Amino acid sequence: MAGWEDELERWLMPFLDRLGHKTRQRMCPLYVAGLIGPGDRKSVQLMAERLATGNYDQLHHFIADGVWDATPLERELLNQADRLVGGKDAVLVIDDTSLPKKGERSVGVAAQYASALGKTANCQTLVSLTLARGEVPVMVALRLFLPDSWTSDVARLKRARVPVEHRTPRSKPEIALAEIDRAMAANVHFGCVLADAGYGLSAPFRQGLTDRGLTWAVGIPRHQKVYPVDVKLIWPITKVRGKPRKHHVPDILSIAAEQMLASAKWKTVSWRSGTKGRLKARFAALRVRTADGPAQRIWDKGQQHLPGDANEPDCFRIDPIHLTSGLNT
Repeated sequence: MAGWEDELERWLMPFLDRLGHKTRQRMCPLYVAGLIGPGDRKSVQLMAERLATGNYDQLHHFIADGVWDATPLERELLNQADRLVGGKDAVLVIDDTSLPKKGERSVGVAAQYASALGKTANCQTLVSLTLARGEVPVMVALRLFLPDSWTSDVARLKRARVPVEHRTPRSKPEIALAEIDRAMAANVHFGCVLADAGYGLSAPFRQGLTDRGLTWAVGIPRHQKVYPVDVKLIWPITKVRGKPRKHHVPDILSIAAEQMLASAKWKTVSWRSGTKGRLKARFAALRVRTADGPAQRIWDKGQQHLPGDANEPDCFRIDPIHLTSGLNT
């Protein structure tokens, strides 16, 4: 290799040391160079023809058949990312990455929402964590999500050789929290966790961030039910012939977050220049309590979820496209 490929190998050196086996250390730069180098098709065969003549079998084994512990490599990635962009002003961004597929054999492939296409499609979905500061992002984790059509089909899991320890159903928020724990255990420095509504609608995910002592801001659906921050739980008035109630009820009904913000004061904020000019949006903020407590029948209004933890009020903002909630700890 010459030129940029030599520079790539020097840059990869800390990671190559974590691969252990000399053949893996030799094949890794070739594979990465094949991914980022010229050529539209990125099959192993074509990479070998361009970069590793006579080494197709070794390159294929490195990608398809080699079994090795990725933990040292992942730990080095976290260390290098923290060195490059970690800090109190860095953010840890949780998101989905989708890989559209045509077949049914790729592990995890199913009809599910594909963020790359903006619609439901046959694809693989991965949970990603990106450490970012300023305009420099470094992806530090990418974990495959297995939908129910996979985790409920033992024969399919065995046929695809999915490791036993990865066959247990896990939601995407659960995967994200596990990866956050891994980043924290590696002493990665960041000031805030960000996520879209796909994660923010999960009360256990939001609670998990709070339990870890993290500052966070996450998206929620417009229809997320909320209460005013000063909502109180009261004993309902019992009808003369009715049985006494055993549970408190809120003194006001929950409403959609978007409805709560309808009368709020709005402000247009611009934060930086994008490819099509200045990026700006309208913002409004107020403190509320999310309706993610236990479900309770309230008078003749049917069941509603009670207010969540009184010590964890959320702050919401909305623009013409998105609604997000954040908790400052």
